[in-house]
Amino acid sequence: MIIFDWDGTLINSIDWITSCLQHAAIQYDCPIPEPQAAKDVIGLSIYRAMQTLFPEVDEQTQEQLVACYSQKYFSKQISRDDLFPGVYEMLVHLNGTGYQLAVATGKTRAGLQEALQATGTEGLFCITRCADETASKPDPRMLREIIQHTNAAKERSLMVGDSIHDLQMALNAHISAIAVSCGTHSEEFLQQYKPLLCLQQPTELLNII
Repeated sequence: MIIFDWDGTLINSIDWITSCLQHAAIQYDCPIPEPQAAKDVIGLSIYRAMQTLFPEVDEQTQEQLVACYSQKYFSKQISRDDLFPGVYEMLVHLNGTGYQLAVATGKTRAGLQEALQATGTEGLFCITRCADETASKPDPRMLREIIQHTNAAKERSLMVGDSIHDLQMALNAHISAIAVSCGTHSEEFLQQYKPLLCLQQPTELLNII
């Protein structure tokens, strides 16, 4: 069982998400987060991300920020070309050689569903879990739900992600993790969470499994 994060791990979307978060801040006169500060919340649920970036705003403004972010995010049409190079072929290969594949993401179900359909990857995953239908990372609940659904053994399950939230979630779920440094956080930062390996690109998985 290989469980992938989505944004920054399989798809090159970090700069767009960062831009959308900054856009929402501008629209509601909130402090504009620096790029790394915005990247640091990617992987959390959108509500938890907004609470982290803008702790001083009231609940109504939080809702408006989320809505503004979502409208901006969905204004861009994505395609298979937005996946990191070789990712689609990697997923097809892994799926065809007997690996169970899953997604554990901070995206909403609507956001992930659109992305899966736009990239033609929906049929490659046996289960996907999103932050708005379970607990936000780094809570291990979504990993536990994936493992329970597939009857996979923890010792034969692997989390692959680009953020500290992914790696902390794996630690909390007591499963192994591999980091990729193509997305949110640098290799130096990711190594603090003791992944088995830190790869530059997700397709490097094919060299080790």
